[in-house]
Amino acid sequence: MRIPDRGVAPLWARRPVLPRRGDRGSVTAEAAVGLPALVAVLGAALWAVALVSAQLACVDAARAGARAAARGEPAAAVRAAAALSAPHGAEITVSIAGEMARVTISAQVRPTWGRMLPPVHIEASASAATEPGLADLSDAMSPGAEQTYQSPGETFESADGPSQDGVR
Repeated sequence: MRIPDRGVAPLWARRPVLPRRGDRGSVTAEAAVGLPALVAVLGAALWAVALVSAQLACVDAARAGARAAARGEPAAAVRAAAALSAPHGAEITVSIAGEMARVTISAQVRPTWGRMLPPVHIEASASAATEPGLADLSDAMSPGAEQTYQSPGETFESADGPSQDGVR
């Protein structure tokens, strides 16, 4: 029996194809290189999500503080309203200028899994017009005054010495 000459041998006449010895282990090597890169990308993505979350917490805290200051709440109540939403260790600055109240929240955020990485500084501020007819906006602030408060758990010193309640 003669095989027709079509340029390609039928399947029963072909020789079996054996894997080449040089390709063995290439999948393992590619996985060994690819998995650490995948873990690094995943870590960077999670860190970015944590930063965005902290930024949104600062924005929410600044808005809450500005609303409280605009309503004419005492300075302690403004700080407390802002500290509820602020990230741990955030610095809260309240200033009232004319008919505008402004609250600024700033924090240093460091990844919990990478203590060798430098902290990232995030900041958010919000302003609100004060309610009409409010002469004295707070018990400790006069218009144009500025107060800075560090949220609980952190202490700092100013030029006047250590502060017990966090207000400088």
